[in-house]
Amino acid sequence: MKKISLYLTFFAFINFAFSGDNPAYMLYNQKGKEADYQKMMKDLETADIVFFGELHTDPISHWLQLEITKGLFETKKQDLIIGAEMFETDNQLLLDEYLKGYYDDKKFEAEVKLWGNYKTDYKPVIEFAKEKGLRYIGTNIPRRYASMVHKGGFESLAQLSADAKALFSPDMEKYYDKDVKCYVEMMNMSGMGGHVNENFPKAQAAKDATMAHFILRNWEKGKLFIHFDGAYHSDNYEGIVWWINKLKPGLNIKTISTVYQKNVTELEETNLNRADYIVVVPENMTQTNR
Repeated sequence: MKKISLYLTFFAFINFAFSGDNPAYMLYNQKGKEADYQKMMKDLETADIVFFGELHTDPISHWLQLEITKGLFETKKQDLIIGAEMFETDNQLLLDEYLKGYYDDKKFEAEVKLWGNYKTDYKPVIEFAKEKGLRYIGTNIPRRYASMVHKGGFESLAQLSADAKALFSPDMEKYYDKDVKCYVEMMNMSGMGGHVNENFPKAQAAKDATMAHFILRNWEKGKLFIHFDGAYHSDNYEGIVWWINKLKPGLNIKTISTVYQKNVTELEETNLNRADYIVVVPENMTQTNR
């Protein structure tokens, strides 16, 4: 009886937190109208690619990523592919081996490059993929190569071996457009000291282009690829989304973004049209450690 009582108390708390006068988040469409979660899921199921733009230390983002992944699996089954910025392309072998059960999580976590909040925020989706036999793709450029672009531009990568070049997009220099809004904004960032130069947005583009490249490389018609990334990589249909549309126009792409607001009961004007769906979280939400 004591255990049942604890369960009832827990579910009462969840109900209060998410549907009471002080909600943990609100969901809106791009025009600022409150969106229905189940209708959103039906819409996402029709997509070729779904981008979930997170705030990296926000627990609501990570909880929703898991819930949406589970929901999409119910209809897509093995036609669901997962990918994320949080894993770099040179870790794909380790990811594949772990998901196939070749060794335990301690061995995997000791050898793969992990973000500080992996266990609380990203491991649940990895474990779900492992349980269901789903593919999980590390899409991000290895950070050492992004650093090279930051210091020496795209041309600095030309000296690398063919094996190294297989780990990032071959298209970044060819298609890079400095006039894309998100890259213009990076050039105009203040408070960055001497770090802002013409190579600064190129390093960001190297990440976006590589993530787009590996998403397209692993997506195929009839499947749904859900990708997790920092919201700035897919907000306003720019970043990775811009590269996807450049490399393979015509795909059905849906986007989700996460924002903080003091008042979550109405979408602020600055957040309109940021994505197809906007998750609004109270700005005083507890953060996870990264």
